[in-house]
Amino acid sequence: MNDDVRNIVLGLVATAISASLGWLARTCLWRRRLRREQAFFGLPEHAEALLVVNRDPAATEPAVHRYDVFALLELSALIKECGAHAEVATQDTVRQGFGERTEFCVGGPASNRRTAAHLSAMLPGVRITTASEPVAERAKFRIGAERYPMERGVAEYVLLARVTTEGRARPVFLFCGQSAITNQAATRYLARHHARLARTYGDGTFVLLLKVLNSQAYGPDVVELVADVTRAARGPLPEPEAEPEPAASA
Repeated sequence: MNDDVRNIVLGLVATAISASLGWLARTCLWRRRLRREQAFFGLPEHAEALLVVNRDPAATEPAVHRYDVFALLELSALIKECGAHAEVATQDTVRQGFGERTEFCVGGPASNRRTAAHLSAMLPGVRITTASEPVAERAKFRIGAERYPMERGVAEYVLLARVTTEGRARPVFLFCGQSAITNQAATRYLARHHARLARTYGDGTFVLLLKVLNSQAYGPDVVELVADVTRAARGPLPEPEAEPEPAASA
């Protein structure tokens, strides 16, 4: 074997070794990211998640709003990435506790009784107006001492929460918005930022208040983080301020 052939063979061997090492490094990084994602969502491989579907309150017959369907599709993709499986159930058919399997609950308390139960049990500092009248109060958020009214199509709010309780293995994710399009905005925010959220919160509880801006023009894509409201949402609501007593007449 002359020098030229030897150099070619050595070059091919070095290239093969470099390619193998690169592939191994990428595989290790991918597996590490996957493990973090699975831990964040509480979805080890072959686990089962529960997708709780709300109903469209504007429909005369039981139906799911199309934006909520889009939200479910985005969540299904996340579940599939983790190597897990999803079971879909309507909000009025789920009769079980939480923590046995990861749950994704879509919709506010007006359209999803499961969300109403979770808010009452785990986030007592949150109140959401479910009455349709007066219009100015419809779907208004009260979180602690703060209030967030809805301006439909202009500025709408949604809570994105990951909630765990002591002794419960799997988290509950809530996508609790003032409208269906905000529910989809929250699921899309989670899909885009779950790696950062995992670094920030690990496997703990968080409650984020998001604002969807100008949804009538931009749909669910323009979202800003208003605040981390975890402490206010998990604590009791403050007592309403007492009305001042009328002055005594002379």
